[in-house]
Amino acid sequence: MSVRVLIADDQELVRAGLRMILDAQPDIEVVGEAADGAEAVTMARALRPDVCLFDIRMPVADGLAATRELAGPGVADPMPVVVITTFDLDEYVYEALRSGARGFLLKNAGPALLREAVHAAARGDALIDPNVTVRLIEAFAGSAPARRSAPSSPLTDREEEVLGALARGLGNAEIGRELHISLSTVKTHIASVMAKVGARNRVELAIWAVESRAR
Repeated sequence: MSVRVLIADDQELVRAGLRMILDAQPDIEVVGEAADGAEAVTMARALRPDVCLFDIRMPVADGLAATRELAGPGVADPMPVVVITTFDLDEYVYEALRSGARGFLLKNAGPALLREAVHAAARGDALIDPNVTVRLIEAFAGSAPARRSAPSSPLTDREEEVLGALARGLGNAEIGRELHISLSTVKTHIASVMAKVGARNRVELAIWAVESRAR
């Protein structure tokens, strides 16, 4: 079954390019396009796409506001949102992650990474453009007020190792290879740590890891 995607960007040329790339994938279908954040929220609630792909800077309501409406704290049934932007070290990108986005890409990421990010979001995972993962988290996690509480119970040594690898931007398969554990074991450890620290996704978990070590 195809992953249904809603695109929101105020530039028609960008929307057309994203649609062309995604519609060329046999397992992805673009179900709608919006030119601003308010329209994106309305369309998302009507269409219930599997993934929302939002630009940050849009008129009427920006991508941050749209992300908070659809995926932010307190949203009962959050939708997967991936932010796609030209700003790789922009405080707005960090705030998008705070607002519930499952990941973000640069607009020059390329078709392969775009497809990977869409599928990651659809299955409840997250992908941050590897070109900016560590730079972004380190730049902004330490500069914003710490909002993460201590874990509900101490992390095990293995959980600490998995968390450290995740915070460096490694994917599940890479973590498994580095630590010589199976993919299912990696996922189990990540789920356990997320529960202990109250993170909703691996993006929040990576930020929590950097913030907790900066205290």
